[in-house]
Amino acid sequence: MKNLFVYIKSILVPTVLGGVIGFIISSYMDYNALIKPNFSPPAIVFPIVWTILYILMGVSYGILKSNSLTTDKINTIYYLQLFVNLLWSIFFFVFKWRLFSFIWILLLIVLVILMIKNFYSKNKVAGLLQIPYLLWIIFASFLNLTIYLLN
Repeated sequence: MKNLFVYIKSILVPTVLGGVIGFIISSYMDYNALIKPNFSPPAIVFPIVWTILYILMGVSYGILKSNSLTTDKINTIYYLQLFVNLLWSIFFFVFKWRLFSFIWILLLIVLVILMIKNFYSKNKVAGLLQIPYLLWIIFASFLNLTIYLLN
């Protein structure tokens, strides 16, 4: 039963924070008004993908937490990447800092690679569950850069 609560908390933290940020930025969203590249997905895809990624993030962290495999380093990287992730949306949509957002997402990519490396060293499944997240933010970085260049 204790592990269930660890997983629930681990999943709720990123999904609730992501939802709060989504709510905050909703009135600033200009995605449909931007000139976008052909590979740009429709706006509806983003909340679906991010919900899945936040759940995977929570499950991954929950695996480590429930097995007492977290360390100060893992906690720092995990929460730092989550913080950087959440701020990206504010920079991109609220402040419209498209170039800065691109540089910021590059920082996020580095942090996620470090997170995967550290998670994987403790539990292979926990690390591998983060691969879709890494692939998505790499895609998002290209989208971010292209939107900056087109607008």
